[in-house]
Amino acid sequence: MSVSFVGRSMLGAWRLPLTGLVFAMCSMGCNKGSEAAPGAAAASGAAAASKAADAKPGTPHPGLLDPNKATETAPEQFTIRFDTTKGEIFVDVTRAWTPNGADRIYNLVKVGYYTDVSFFRVIDGFMVQGGISGDPKLNAAWRPATIPDDPVKESNKRGYVTFAKTGAPNSRTTQFFINFADNAMLDGMGFAPFGKVRDMKVVDSLYKGYGEGAPRGRGPSQGEMQNVGNSYLKQNFPELDYIKSATIVSP
Repeated sequence: MSVSFVGRSMLGAWRLPLTGLVFAMCSMGCNKGSEAAPGAAAASGAAAASKAADAKPGTPHPGLLDPNKATETAPEQFTIRFDTTKGEIFVDVTRAWTPNGADRIYNLVKVGYYTDVSFFRVIDGFMVQGGISGDPKLNAAWRPATIPDDPVKESNKRGYVTFAKTGAPNSRTTQFFINFADNAMLDGMGFAPFGKVRDMKVVDSLYKGYGEGAPRGRGPSQGEMQNVGNSYLKQNFPELDYIKSATIVSP
């Protein structure tokens, strides 16, 4: 298994046997300069119609459990609305920044992947990370569904959104992070932002009490999250905030 997360220090990078995407593996005692990123944009206001066309009401999108059926090309500009436990977060996505990343986030939102998904790694002054499903079946389906890397065209500045990845090439899947600060050190590690948060107020309010994840910190283990799901989080980390749902909305 490989962990998905961005470490704080580029030097002496490390890798944990956790599941999911990895930002950049580094030690906790590193400089503020090595933290994470954000994203989002605008699509047609036909979100509801698009959903209805893909699946009957109450029926999961066929691409939810089969990534091979979630491969649409995203619009050049679109916006994602994340409805969270602290309020709405709007992310404006620009496909030209990261075509593969934009297509992946577009499809993940469209099939309903980001439903009851936690912000499990929230490090003040660095970044907030989410994107592991609360359903182990979805994690098993999407973990091997990696996408090719994109060149880094935008910097990991405050409010920018970026997919997490492992130290291996072409390892992005479903996890992403939003930068709390300007983390330009991540640019050289291949973390390519796909969008930008319009207003960071809600992001800044997300619960930060658990900090770094296990085993380096007191936060959740990505391995347990992947294999057990939200029941593990609800029992052991009740204060975490969640994405309740995500939707493609008009600019």
